[in-house]
Amino acid sequence: MKIRSFVSSCRGSALLVVMCLGAISLFILAATMSWTAATSTINDDAVRHSVAVAAAEAATESVISELAMDFSQQGAGGIGAKMDLYKKRVPKAAQHPHWGKFKFNNGKGKKDEVDVELVQPWAAGRPLMSQYEGLKGYAATYRITSNAADVGARRNLIGAVQQDVQLALIPVFQFAIFYNLGLEINPGANMTISGRTHGNRNVYLQPSGVTLTFLGDVTSAGEIQDTKMPGDPTTRGKGSIIFKASHDSGVMSLNLPIGTANTPEAVREIVELPPNNESPNSEMGKQRFCNNADLVILVRDNGVDVRGGGMANGTGANLKWSSISNFVTLTNAAMYDAREQKTVRLTEIDVSRFVSWNANSQNALKNALQRDINSIYVADLRTNAPGETHGIRLINGASLPPLGLTVATPNPLYVKGHYNASGVSVGSHNTTNTKPAALVADAITVLSGSWNDANSQKTLSYRTAANTTVNAAFLAGIVETGNGYYSGGVENFPRFLENWSSRTFTYNGSMVVLFRSRHATGPWRGTGTTYQIYNPPVRDWSFDTAFLDPARLPPLTPSVRAVIRGQWQRAAPGALASNN
Repeated sequence: MKIRSFVSSCRGSALLVVMCLGAISLFILAATMSWTAATSTINDDAVRHSVAVAAAEAATESVISELAMDFSQQGAGGIGAKMDLYKKRVPKAAQHPHWGKFKFNNGKGKKDEVDVELVQPWAAGRPLMSQYEGLKGYAATYRITSNAADVGARRNLIGAVQQDVQLALIPVFQFAIFYNLGLEINPGANMTISGRTHGNRNVYLQPSGVTLTFLGDVTSAGEIQDTKMPGDPTTRGKGSIIFKASHDSGVMSLNLPIGTANTPEAVREIVELPPNNESPNSEMGKQRFCNNADLVILVRDNGVDVRGGGMANGTGANLKWSSISNFVTLTNAAMYDAREQKTVRLTEIDVSRFVSWNANSQNALKNALQRDINSIYVADLRTNAPGETHGIRLINGASLPPLGLTVATPNPLYVKGHYNASGVSVGSHNTTNTKPAALVADAITVLSGSWNDANSQKTLSYRTAANTTVNAAFLAGIVETGNGYYSGGVENFPRFLENWSSRTFTYNGSMVVLFRSRHATGPWRGTGTTYQIYNPPVRDWSFDTAFLDPARLPPLTPSVRAVIRGQWQRAAPGALASNN
């Protein structure tokens, strides 16, 4: 009996244990299923919320895309009139069935809208943001906010995105180097570039056995490549490239507001005379140097047209030739350009005499402008004889007028001797006492103070340079790499015609290439006695940081349009922070 009782007791205990374990298992299973279901719901909500955020971002991107297009084509004036239209640019099911899964609102109670707000109004000299931090321009900042709700979600899931975008006109001379063509920098001596560098196409870097150092940001709308441009026949040793700041490929192209594509051919028009049927108030008309310069000088076969310019879009009152003949010389000066292999008939401007003419209280043009004259557009339109071309030369330019001076021409330009450099600025990077200055031309050749026209057709040994300093932005064309020639690169962008061996060319400014040379089309052939063109100087070059001050930019500085992305923020609907 005791044995049977013991066995029955064991059987009962085992059953109880099994039942308990079963209950625990069921509990664990139920908990697991509940956890799995909750996790699945959480995961589903997270995915749906991420998709809703992406939909909200797509709505802001739609607005930014249209803002950018309108700004590039119409400028700042085209933006304000379309603010209400931008707000309607939410993705719609008619565009793609996917967008029917979302409902959009602006976070302020309005359905089917994006909020577009001007948070920083248009102003000159406004600091730029993001990759252009440190520069200043005529700019405004817009804030675009969008909310997107997933209509298929089990609970109210709304993704909210806020983006800031700055639209800006950036003065092109705020870049140390700016190219609208392929940018090549392939020096044969150590070279340091102190400001920002930008190329609207590929940037090619191949220093020959030396070090090329960038202290500022380098950007390219194409690619930054450590090789030579296709078609460059030059053989070089391998050098070093050092980036001390950012270097980014694939950035936005920076274009002039000329109302058309920024091809080199189209951009070239800013230095040309306008056609008769072009309005000076058109986008291109507004950018032409001829329409904006204070003084316009047109040299023709049958005489010289002289008129005031800037106060009347290049159509100011005519002036007498006798009023400027004291500082402008036409036919007496001629020189041989060994690179072009042509004689150059010159229109020569004596800057020192121009400064005196400007200072005269009886100067009718100055009195009409009610300020000092600060810009000249000069074009030598005379017919070229065989073996000849026409150009402009500036002499005695060590001191400039009080407001500075920009000289623009569609011809090749030659600048002789120190320019905008006197006292402590000679041979130094001290530009404290210099004036805002720019030289704009088909091509720019620097002649030292010892240049003598009488020796220009003799061998290089007769053309020994003297140390020379030029403080001015350069905007000109180049002869591109191709047809068996190297362009010469940035290192040879300023042209030379003398033996500069052991001589120093000190330069403070900005180097801008926007188009191809049309008149000075002789290719860069090389240096030394083989070619009898020039020997390179010691290049003591620096970006003029004075150009970062809007008040010290050269007169008539062109600007490029940029769309700059600022802060991107994801937050709860209606709780986006204000960062005014």
